[in-house]
Amino acid sequence: MRSVKAVIYTLLSIFIFILVLIGLYYILSGEGYRFDIGWFLLAISPYMWANTGVGLAISLSVVGAAWGIFATGASIIGAGVKAPRIRTKNLISIIFCEAVAIYGIIMAIVISGMIEEFTDMDSKTVAKNYYAGYSMFGAGLTVGFSNLFCGLCVGVVGSGAALADAQNASLFVKILIVEIFGSAIGLFGVIVAILQTSRAQMGNLK
Repeated sequence: MRSVKAVIYTLLSIFIFILVLIGLYYILSGEGYRFDIGWFLLAISPYMWANTGVGLAISLSVVGAAWGIFATGASIIGAGVKAPRIRTKNLISIIFCEAVAIYGIIMAIVISGMIEEFTDMDSKTVAKNYYAGYSMFGAGLTVGFSNLFCGLCVGVVGSGAALADAQNASLFVKILIVEIFGSAIGLFGVIVAILQTSRAQMGNLK
């Protein structure tokens, strides 16, 4: 295991060293403008940015939900062997995890519904559509990562709720309150994503 880590660190160090050398060469030779990433942002179509946001919104949310269900479900099944009474009421933790994926699906549908074709290539129309594409990409990242970490949070807390309930039934409601606040993180991500795309509008200027 240590040898694998040593190889990874060595390769990473060599890669960073090469990047530093290339950077110093460009800076000292007066070619520093090559570090400009504007060409990269403009070379990719607004449709690509928007659709990538849609994909990130739903995929990261599903990963978060799956991870949460995995953590919670394993604890419910394990603790349910000793205390069968916990299996039914602790399913609410699974529902909270699944809600995380639903948040991502809803936002993906909202973003995809905003994607429209544009044919005018004047500067104002192009700028408006690039702004919309970047906004949708940012919204997808926001809701995706919010739901990813929300799923992890709900999964870990739900797992603890199941184990605590198996030992002491009076602890379930108290931990459930913590779980409810944890699930609100995903809702915050959806709200911020809606704000990010509130002024985004693709298509030709009207």
